[in-house]
Order: sequence, then C-alpha cells, then structure tokens
Amino acid sequence: MEQTRTQLCEEFVSVTGSDSAVAQCYLAENEWEMERALNSFYEADLETVFAIEEYPERREPSHQNKRRRTDTNATNCADPTEEPACSRKTEVNQQSPEKDDKLSLISWNVDGLDTDLQDRVRGLCSYLALYTPDVVFLQELVPPYVQYLKKRAVSYLLIEGGEEGYFTGMMLKKSRVKLLQSTIVPYPTTQMTRNLLVARVTFRGLDLCLMTSHFESCKAHAEERMKQLRLVLQKMAEVPDNITVLFGGDTNLRDAEVAKVGLPRGVCDIWEQLGRQEHCRYTWDTQANSNLAAPYSCRCRFDRVYLRPATRGDVVPHLAPFSMALIGLEKLDCGRYTSDHWGIYAQFTTSS
Repeated sequence: MEQTRTQLCEEFVSVTGSDSAVAQCYLAENEWEMERALNSFYEADLETVFAIEEYPERREPSHQNKRRRTDTNATNCADPTEEPACSRKTEVNQQSPEKDDKLSLISWNVDGLDTDLQDRVRGLCSYLALYTPDVVFLQELVPPYVQYLKKRAVSYLLIEGGEEGYFTGMMLKKSRVKLLQSTIVPYPTTQMTRNLLVARVTFRGLDLCLMTSHFESCKAHAEERMKQLRLVLQKMAEVPDNITVLFGGDTNLRDAEVAKVGLPRGVCDIWEQLGRQEHCRYTWDTQANSNLAAPYSCRCRFDRVYLRPATRGDVVPHLAPFSMALIGLEKLDCGRYTSDHWGIYAQFTTSS
C-alpha cells in the first residue's frame, strides 16, 4: 500500500506540477482515487476562469439562442493533458511504438455556450489527458474556454478561428506536430459567422493540411451548408497532391445533402472507409444524450472526418484511416455530458 500511494503521489505531482505534500493531501481527502483528487485540485481554478451565470434549464437547439459567458480572470496552471501513468481507462491510452507511428485526432463540437461550462471543460481536458491526441479540432469554442485551455493544455499549440461569439479552433501536440502556417477562409454568404480554419503542419516527416469548420446549422439552411461543403472540397483540391489533407468538424450535413454535392474521387469519409460501423454512426443523438433535454428524438451524423491522401509518387508518405470511435459517452459528476455532441476519436497509419 505504501508503494502504491507513493506512486500515486508522484503521478499527481507530474500531472499538476504541485509538490508531494499537496499531492498527499488531495489524494488522502479523496480516498486515494486519482480522478477525484485531480478534480478537487482543479476546481478552485475553474471558478476563477469562468463567470457563474444562471441559465434556463432548457435550451432550444438554435444558434440564435446560444449565450456566451464572459471571462473574469485566470491563473497559471499545470497541463492535465500530459499523459499520466495513471488514469488509463481504455486500451487506446497504452503508449507503444505502434501508437507513436499513428496520427491521432479528436474532433468535437464542445458546445461552449451551454450551461455547466466549468464541469464540461474539465471533462474535455480529462479526455485529452486520456487519449493525448496529436491533433484536436474543436467547434463552438468561446473566449473563456480558450483561455482555460491555453492555461491548462500547455503541451498543445492552440489556433483560434475567431475571437468573439463562438468559433472553431485547433490544438496541435507540440512534441509531435509542427505548425508551418494557418489561415482563416470566410464563407461569403454565411448568416452565422462561420468559416474554415486551415493549418499547414508536419507530422513525423509527413506534410499535412489540416482543416476544421462548423457548417451552417438548422434544417432550413441546407443550401448554405452545401455551399460551404463545396468550398471546403475546392480548398482541398487546391492543396498540392504531395500533401495529405485532413478535414474534420461539425458539418451539420444530412446524408442527402452530401449525396447532392458529391465527394470527389480521392476524398473519403473515414467512417465509410472503415466499414460504416453502427456504434459510431450518430454523433448527435438526443435519444442517448440528455444535455439538451430535447422533447424530440433525433439521431444524425453531423460530425464528419474527410481525408484526401497525398498521391504524387510512391516516395510520398501516405496517411490511411485505422480506427474510429465516439467519446464523451459517460456522464460527468454534474450529471451532464461533456457536450451535446459525441466527440470523434480517430487514428491514422502513416507509411511510405
């Protein structure tokens, strides 16, 4: 028991940047359960980052009804996304040479404008710590959420797709992904201030063009949504064919809309490429996810990941889909999920 508790203290220190006395105190108060101790440690800082506001318990699923919380101040914090030796909940977190060779991605609409933001941003950081993805695509970020991530996730470079309201963002693991340049491409006719965030990066000698977006919401905006998909596909086609293009985000697309636009040859939907597995089909599911307390039942594959591998010659390294799963399926201590969307966790193999 003494050896186990000493190891837990060391792991707590490595995650939080505190000292052994602090670690011992928090662990002892939480019956030596690491997750509870970490949550207790981070709770005080959460309260200083986010303003507490009262919101109605129920919210209409419309962009017009989303409300933004304001930021007060923040303090410097340790990085909970550095992978600790503890807190391994699934096999995917086991470090191995095989994992080092794969590119890992999380794409998630984090619904930063809903209630219980403190608990839910902490939930996101827990998933980042568990999966340690190389690349993270985020949608519906708000300024306090960004500030919290910048303070906590110091092992990542965070690129913002906006500054006010809600917007997209990318997080790049500094030790594995190098940023070359980033740009924001506006959608000319959007009514919801949506855009395309693009970043050129390198990963283990592989040239990548990363893209994320949040397409126009609601059924009535199908035409604008399809315009945005066409623009994304055009931008993907403009990237030189010796560079792999990876797009992910909350597209709000219905299958009929994608069929109407059509994916060009060479661009694949990774869910389809991996066999259309039913367990990870629906990323927005009011049957299973109670965050919206929706009085209706709706299951949609709004969140999608598209890949256009590099094709110029045999010497160009290739990226291929390896696995895909949904995350965020567990309720937090507050009784809600991290978001009203499930997140996508995907891995890609690299080969020459």
